Amino acid sequence: MLFAHEPVIKECIIESKGRFQTVRGKLSERRYEEWDVMKSIIERWKQKAHGLKKETYAIYLAYKDPRVPWYAKLLAACVVGYALSPIDLIPDPIPVLGYLDDLVLIPIGIALVVKLIPSEVLQECRQNAETAFRDGRPRNWIAAAIIVALWIIFFGVTVFYLSKLLTK
Repeated sequence: MLFAHEPVIKECIIESKGRFQTVRGKLSERRYEEWDVMKSIIERWKQKAHGLKKETYAIYLAYKDPRVPWYAKLLAACVVGYALSPIDLIPDPIPVLGYLDDLVLIPIGIALVVKLIPSEVLQECRQNAETAFRDGRPRNWIAAAIIVALWIIFFGVTVFYLSKLLTK
């Protein structure tokens, strides 16, 4: 008796496999579409980040220009030093706060400095930054050393106060 139903069972298995493959194919297509959307979003963010890097370097070049007012130079030095530093004030592994400085503080600083720099100077510096970025990305190791020193001071002060608290 069991063998009499064997063709029916095989048909059900084949039909269910076909349905599974169809559903699986639809899910795969959907995932590919979602992946394409994510890739385009990531690509746009990369382009914006690259634009910010070039703008930062243009501000650095404007900082060295004598036609820029002293208060714009002061703010430009702070923004450029922080943006080009290989070390962040708030490390990126710290959830949310780590990227907050990169996503909020740097663009705000750049926007402020751009408003303070004369437009003709900024245009020249943007052209020079474009040519400089074709050769490679510049880095500011002095700013990195200052940020490392700040972290060491912060760590030392923390250890000092923790040792005082623990000895009481």
